[in-house]
Amino acid sequence: MNTQRLALLIAVLLLAAGFGLAQAADDTDTEAAIQDKRKCPASKIQNFRPADQCGINMFEPPKDEEEIPFEGLKIDWGAAFSQSIQALKHRNAAAPRFVNGSNVNQLMRIGPGFNLAAANLYLNAQLADGIRLSLTTYLSSRHHNEVWVKDGYVLMDKSPVDIPMMNGIANILWAKFITVKVGHFEVNYGDAHFRRTDNGNGIYNPFIGNYLLDAFTTEIGGEVYLRAGGVLAMAAITGGEIKGNVTSPDQRSPAIITKLGFDRQLTSDLRFRLTGSNYQIKKSPSQTLFAGDRAGSPYFYVLENTQATATAQATSGTINPGFREKVSAYQLNPFVKYRGLEFFGVAEYAKGKSANELKERVWRQFGAEVVYRFGDENFFVGARHNVAKGRFADIPNTVSVNRTQLGAGWFLNRHLLMKGEYVIQNYHGFPAADIRSGGHFHGPMFDAVLAF
Repeated sequence: MNTQRLALLIAVLLLAAGFGLAQAADDTDTEAAIQDKRKCPASKIQNFRPADQCGINMFEPPKDEEEIPFEGLKIDWGAAFSQSIQALKHRNAAAPRFVNGSNVNQLMRIGPGFNLAAANLYLNAQLADGIRLSLTTYLSSRHHNEVWVKDGYVLMDKSPVDIPMMNGIANILWAKFITVKVGHFEVNYGDAHFRRTDNGNGIYNPFIGNYLLDAFTTEIGGEVYLRAGGVLAMAAITGGEIKGNVTSPDQRSPAIITKLGFDRQLTSDLRFRLTGSNYQIKKSPSQTLFAGDRAGSPYFYVLENTQATATAQATSGTINPGFREKVSAYQLNPFVKYRGLEFFGVAEYAKGKSANELKERVWRQFGAEVVYRFGDENFFVGARHNVAKGRFADIPNTVSVNRTQLGAGWFLNRHLLMKGEYVIQNYHGFPAADIRSGGHFHGPMFDAVLAF
């Protein structure tokens, strides 16, 4: 039995054990009852996703009819910190390749140790009734060790001005069905970005690593949401790049992002969500839909050579297709939660190229994760399997990478999470001259996360 099959078998046994424990305890609490047991306090900020355990399984910011009353300007500060321990091993089968007398295919020697701690700082402000501001700053990250602003935007669940139309009907419709976001924000393509680890905040992620193709970036623009009866429709237009730029106008065009979905608590025990997303940009000198993570991978130095540094090679273990000029991407995400049992899936198709390429290339990604939460959802076990396959610009054939993660965690309280995973990752189809040829890494990871 190979290691991947063994890992999946262990995952099934863990999930079965968790399911059995929960059934034996006859824990039939609804999600609302679980929230009550967590003692989630009323937020100062309207329609706000908490950074702690109370924000798990929230996707788009909520639009509640029973909202917090506006009582003037309010400021809310928060933070998130993460400290991980790594004990990974890696190997490859790449042929020696010498550059300036150094074998660039020789792997860095790695062993157990602490990784660089990551930290986020949050500032949220209620500016007016139905209007709030959000600002996120990375205080420390693998990719940018210095302080770095991630995003800042205004979200409007009510009109900022009185619209003189049909005795205020337009304002009433906006307050009930419409949300507008304007600024520099995390683009809402796909649902995986709502469950990922965002630098110092790994509370929402039942595992430690994110997906192989990590569709996460921040761009400048606006989003408009329409929500009614569990149906969600979103359309956005952005500049298509992480930073604003007015030079080389012939080389850039706006990005168009759309999402359509359904999300409803069908019974007290069963929630169902299904969304489809699309991201389109025709031309850009520096597109980063799959390369916009300014935090970095939690898997330090895996499949990196002896000249690597933690900052310069910050994306160890992830896949960047290199679509810097043109991207057309689609992602489908089902989410089902029955009592403590969750299923989340990713099916993704992305096509694009860089400026020096004549033809577009294709990447496909599939992922599935099962998580069981028990003990008032303060404990969980889970398993995720993720496969990405496609073509790089400098490799003529199709390559693939697969990752299996087995995770478990314990919320000591709603702000503090201790979690661990065992990860196995394999690389297939890479040429002998590539350091990833025959690549493999595996081992345990542990993480302590504090968020408020």
